[in-house]
Amino acid sequence: MKDFSGRVALITGAAGGIGSAVASALHRRGASIVLVDMVSTDLESVAAALGNQRVAIAYADVTVRAQLDAAVATAIDRFGTLDIVMANAGISSGAQASTVRSIDDGVFERVIGVNLQGVWNTVRAALPHIVESGGYVLLTSSTYAYLNGLANAPYAASKAAVEQLGRALRLELAGTRATAGVLYPGWVATPIAEVAFGGDTVATEMIARAFPTPLVRPITPDKLARVAVRGIGRRAPRIAVPRRWIPISMLRGIANPILDAKMERDARLIGLTAELDARRP
Repeated sequence: MKDFSGRVALITGAAGGIGSAVASALHRRGASIVLVDMVSTDLESVAAALGNQRVAIAYADVTVRAQLDAAVATAIDRFGTLDIVMANAGISSGAQASTVRSIDDGVFERVIGVNLQGVWNTVRAALPHIVESGGYVLLTSSTYAYLNGLANAPYAASKAAVEQLGRALRLELAGTRATAGVLYPGWVATPIAEVAFGGDTVATEMIARAFPTPLVRPITPDKLARVAVRGIGRRAPRIAVPRRWIPISMLRGIANPILDAKMERDARLIGLTAELDARRP
């Protein structure tokens, strides 16, 4: 594993799940960490778990650019530089699955606001310092960037957009010492994934019917963090976790039409979708 001593990393969505796991993994390897999350979260506990050494806290709503500017300023004021940024904060559509017809008004806008606008705000706030330090930006997308977003359209749309943002950013930084990459987690055992694994019985059955069992088996945040930190160390353009998703991503132009056609003909899946449609207010 690469030694990150002397490097400074800012991570949004750092109060739990993927964010806190990556923060811990980087910190163990010597990095100084700026933990960023909402005021409603307990960043102090995460900082305490890291020993409060080489750690700073910045409470911020990623949908508010000024608060991200302040978080970046915290990194510079405390540590003098910024070498790694992980734009990771994200939310799901809620505790129940829904279709485009049945989803509550405002949910799409809220998901896009955090998952896409929040990533944009994080990148924009940090980029001058990342370019100056020759650093690395990692954008958290998802396998939903290329999977069908059935019953999860707002989340899937946001993650597909994040993928495109990350790809464009990497090329735009090619003439500098800085660079960027995209993280593609599969299902991870975090609160966001609970709806698909027992939190909503309809969604759970839909996932089980749509994908082979090995693909949908969730991994732990710590396992994801180990792979993500290796990718950060080599400034990877793409980090796929777990690796069993890589063939689907590489063959998406072939696999997606086949999977879509299969699901479109699945009578049980159509019936489950109708159950979600019936939830509309």
